[in-house]
Order: sequence, then C-alpha cells, then structure tokens
Amino acid sequence: MITITVLHNEFEVYQRSKSGFSVLIEAFGKRILFDTSLSDDIIKNAERGKISLREIDCIVLSHGHTDHTEGLRFIDFSNVKSIVAHPDCFQKKFSERGGYIGIPLCLDYLKRKTNLVLTKEPFWIEEDKIVFLGQIPRKTDFEAKTPVGYLENGEADFVLEDSAIAINTNRGIVIVTGCSHSGVCNIIEYTKGVCQSNKIYAVLGGFHLFNNRVIDKTIEFIKREHIERVYPAHCVSEYGFAEFKKIGGKRLSTLQRLVF
Repeated sequence: MITITVLHNEFEVYQRSKSGFSVLIEAFGKRILFDTSLSDDIIKNAERGKISLREIDCIVLSHGHTDHTEGLRFIDFSNVKSIVAHPDCFQKKFSERGGYIGIPLCLDYLKRKTNLVLTKEPFWIEEDKIVFLGQIPRKTDFEAKTPVGYLENGEADFVLEDSAIAINTNRGIVIVTGCSHSGVCNIIEYTKGVCQSNKIYAVLGGFHLFNNRVIDKTIEFIKREHIERVYPAHCVSEYGFAEFKKIGGKRLSTLQRLVF
C-alpha cells in the first residue's frame, strides 16, 4: 500500500504568508518528505494529524522556491537520512520586486546535517519503484515559457531545477509534483521514458496553472493520456480547479490522505 498525506497545501500563491506545499509519501518501506512548505506549519499539522516525522528516509525538494523549502529551518535533521534535490535548488532567487524567494539554508550547513544527493539525472530512491526525476526536458510548445523572478546574476529564472517524484504501482505510475514550473505535461512525458511505461495512473501536487489557454491544453493532454486520478493542489487558478473538476479532478486539502 502506498499512502500520501498532505502536510500543507495552500492556494494563495501570491500571498507569501499563506503559500506552500508539502506531502509525506510512504511507499515500499520508505518515508519521503516531499517539499517542506513555507514555515513550521508542516510540524504543527503533523502533530495535529498525529503523523510522525521521525525516521524520514529522505527529504526531496521539487525546486528552490521558499514556499517549498522554508520548512527546512524547522526540521530535526537527526531524523533525516538524506536530502535529494537538483543542484540548482541552491541558486539564490529573487522576486520581480527584489525580495529573496530562495532556499533558506546554505549548502554547507545541510552537508553538515545529513547526506546530500544533488543530481540533474533521475535518481532511484527505491530501485525500480520510486524515482526522483531530476531535470525535466521542456518539449511542449505551451508550457514553461514564463520566468519567475530572477537569479543572483540578474538572469531570468525559468526554474530549470523543477522536478517531481514518480512511483511505480500495480495500477500504473503515480506522479507527485511540487509546483510544475517545468510543465505538468512535460513531467508526464519524461516520466514515461524514465519508468519505461506509458501507463500514468495518477498525478497530484502543484501544477502552476494560471493561464486559461495552458490549462485547457493541459486538460486535453491529461484526457488523451487516460489518467484516472488527478489531484490539483498548490499553484492553480480557480478556473483551473473548476476545469479539472469537470474531468474528475479533486482538489487536495491539508491533512488529506490518499491511498494507492
């Protein structure tokens, strides 16, 4: 049995104090904390839901934005065996207004606290079962075209490190995304190649969908793929939620528990 518990999910992406995403994945004997949200809310919510955050096999970071990584400051790393992330997660990132929106802890600090796996390539957390996808090739003509702020060198930040987790199940692949800056459809296509299977059973997480045209094209793609379970969460517009609902998509909420 595979369970995914939402530790924090907020939709008001442009209100810094409310944004954030984090889930606990329990599969094939592994306990994986995927993203850590914006604050200590994941700790509080875990306590409220009587969910243990001890004995975490790894923390996986989808990308380097603060609303997915700030919670690292509240983690007891004595309970964490490793952190898995794309190396560009640790680039300094800034909003259009100049505020810092990157990861709160430096690389050297985390290296002292736990084992750090930084890779642009797919990394199997559990062989043939659970994979961190690494850098996602961007091939669709309608996704991932708009930068989010800029980097320390002044270049536009297209969040090239944005990644996801794929889990092989008897019913097909379950994909967990953080924010999908690389594009949900790009993530799905790349997952099929990495896992050598065309059967995607479920997709859940942040989809970074605000443009109505992109939302419509994304839903058309998901329908063509015959994906049975779709759970939009963080970083989706109200129009997006409404359109996903029409194809059976179910909006995720904090402390919701999914079983696969």
